[in-house]
Amino acid sequence: MTTNLTFFIYAFTSIFAIVNPVSGVMTFVSITARMNVADKIYVARRSVVIACVVALIFSISGEYIIKMIFNITVDHLRVAGGVLLFLVAIDMLFGRTTRESITTEELKDAANRDDISIFPMAMPMLTGPGAITTTILVTKAAGDDIFLKLVVIAAILLTFIITFIILRYSDFFNRTIGLTGMMVMTRLMGLFLGAIAVDFISMGIKGIYIAMFSGAG
Repeated sequence: MTTNLTFFIYAFTSIFAIVNPVSGVMTFVSITARMNVADKIYVARRSVVIACVVALIFSISGEYIIKMIFNITVDHLRVAGGVLLFLVAIDMLFGRTTRESITTEELKDAANRDDISIFPMAMPMLTGPGAITTTILVTKAAGDDIFLKLVVIAAILLTFIITFIILRYSDFFNRTIGLTGMMVMTRLMGLFLGAIAVDFISMGIKGIYIAMFSGAG
């Protein structure tokens, strides 16, 4: 039971840190400023559902996709994904707009769109390359244990349930927590994400080394 709980905390922390809905509040508030409450709720719900479905698809089939289509191993993805997550973590720690999730040009384009639920909210804000990579790697960490794979799915669902609540009440969070509070929470998420990124990189390098050593033998 302790091992399962520990893995759930690891999976949830990893996924929640990279999705980081807290940092998305300001963006969501700004690009939905002209909408009424009902439209904002609709956009929040649709964005979260689409993002969650994408995350679940890659969690379930991501390993097979990278093997069959790209012909790379999970260890290579661990190293590349770890580097990407570390760069995202640095942006979060220094309070910069995360380049992995959304760019300034995309924000300007979003202001002129009628439907922002798919782009830029669902992708790339909530499920960008970093989130997709994280879900694949966390699922791989579950190994062949079906229960642990279900634990990862539960962590994904919980992440996006919380994400919807945060976006649903984004105006309240914006008024209550304020920019300073959001930046503090974003920096904390960045710290956790940086540690997770280092773990991914070290595990990937170890796996590649073992594979090379075994092949040489």
